[in-house]
Amino acid sequence: MTTPQRLQISENRRFLSYEDGAPFFYLADTAWELFHRLNREEADHYLRDRAAKGFTVIQAVVLAELDGLHTPNPYGDCPLHNDDPTRPNEAYFAHVDWIVERAGELGLWMGMLPTWGDKWNRKWGVGPEIFTPENARVYGEWLGRRYRDHAMIWIVGGDRPIENETHRAITAAMAQGLTQGDGGAHLKTFHPNGQRTSAEWFHDAPWLDFNMQQNGHGANTQVWNRIEREYHRAPTKPVLDGEPLYEDHPIGFNAAKNGYSDAYEIRKFAYWDVFSGAFGHTYGDHSIWQMHAPQHGEGVNGPISTWREALHAPGAAQMGHLRALIESRPFLTRIPDQTLILSQQSDAAHYIAATRDQNGGYALIYIPDGAAVTVDLGKIAGQCASASWFDPRSGKTEKIGEFPTSQAHQFTPPARQEARDWVLVLDDATRDFSLF
Repeated sequence: MTTPQRLQISENRRFLSYEDGAPFFYLADTAWELFHRLNREEADHYLRDRAAKGFTVIQAVVLAELDGLHTPNPYGDCPLHNDDPTRPNEAYFAHVDWIVERAGELGLWMGMLPTWGDKWNRKWGVGPEIFTPENARVYGEWLGRRYRDHAMIWIVGGDRPIENETHRAITAAMAQGLTQGDGGAHLKTFHPNGQRTSAEWFHDAPWLDFNMQQNGHGANTQVWNRIEREYHRAPTKPVLDGEPLYEDHPIGFNAAKNGYSDAYEIRKFAYWDVFSGAFGHTYGDHSIWQMHAPQHGEGVNGPISTWREALHAPGAAQMGHLRALIESRPFLTRIPDQTLILSQQSDAAHYIAATRDQNGGYALIYIPDGAAVTVDLGKIAGQCASASWFDPRSGKTEKIGEFPTSQAHQFTPPARQEARDWVLVLDDATRDFSLF
């Protein structure tokens, strides 16, 4: 096994980068039940698919949500002896090892949650509550030591709020144990419950390297406001949406009233988040997070496909187009900038989001509904801006032309059936940026 380059916080505190300074785009898939429900053939199939689609991180839970303590994995093993976090079952963790190592071979980082939150706060979960600050530290140190040489990002928490000092102490102790075990080799964050952020409880904690939000599973949530608030917190820390609306999820948990989400809804959250200041994005599919299959019964909240079928949901492949667009231009100098947009915004469902290179090399504007947008081209360096339309469905770009930066210009997206959202790409015409 080759030890990967470590990840670190970028010099400007806004992004993640490798030790050599190269930027890292965090594009995660949500696979909470990966260690618990998939055998090795299935895990390999899943990981190869996600690597091929351009994902860089897989978020998965060691002590899983769906009766992860007492329902064994496909090999008949449970994670702990007698529900004791200080007595891990080697057979169970041998399977976790295999998946972590296979992910690393495919160039994927593991966003590993040591436990789901109902193991320390049973609110909305079945528990049992097994953690104390003392055993959380021991368990964290054991995990940190075991995976210190792997491509790992630690995500403590697990979809539960911090309701008292005991919860806070358990979380902090687990984070401290991880640091002691891996020698500080890996970045850490906290996964909160819906419509909350890690910053509420831990922004000033020295172990929290970046903030994670969970914006929940409703449609047209104003995620740009949430990201912007974290972006401007002091001290500066990178921010990420770690759980937005999943693809094929009952919107607002009410399919009868609101229907299921589709790839369009998923794309909106991805571009809104990233263009508003997030350093990456997390995708999820409702059938994949729970690794739904017939042997598991009806599933949680009405999944409409198996996890294997859901691998082909269009939103997943389209996340790779977002990554390719962001990586095609200067990465670590990108800033959110709504002052690019001179036309009036409409309602939340049609919010237009803008980001640009702080040096004026380029700007990207996400238009969710085909509306015309008037842009301040003076934010682009040079005398002319080269304009193109980027299709977030296909990842292809169409050149529009060149426009003087001395005046504003109105752009109207192509009018095509089912092609509601577009990205306007504006480049300094003297720069040789790629088109797809």
